[in-house]
Amino acid sequence: MFDLTHLTDYGLLFLRLMSGAIFASSGYNDVKDPAARSQSIGIPKRLAILLGVAELAGGIGIILGVLQQLAALGLILIMLGAIQKKAFVWKTGFWGSDGLGWSYELTLISMLLVILFTNGGRLVLVP
Repeated sequence: MFDLTHLTDYGLLFLRLMSGAIFASSGYNDVKDPAARSQSIGIPKRLAILLGVAELAGGIGIILGVLQQLAALGLILIMLGAIQKKAFVWKTGFWGSDGLGWSYELTLISMLLVILFTNGGRLVLVP
């Protein structure tokens, strides 16, 4: 039908920009108000700061294409921790109530796996 494989690197760039923006903005919000974040998810404030900085740095790395595989791996671990909390501590189902299940985290992991396995494509700062 259509051969769009010549656009693969642009698709990977878009994927990196969108997933990186999600993590960078989430991390920024966590660092901006760590007390509120720690209270909302039931973790110590210092851990909320650490997670926020990791999300912010990982998101920026993915956007720029600098250590993108390492950033993707670290963010996958954070998302696995979020799934563990939602599924086993809070007993939230896949979809959850009001869309607060762990389907979102699994979707982000899927995006991060593509970045991890492809090194984010050829349109990166540090190949």
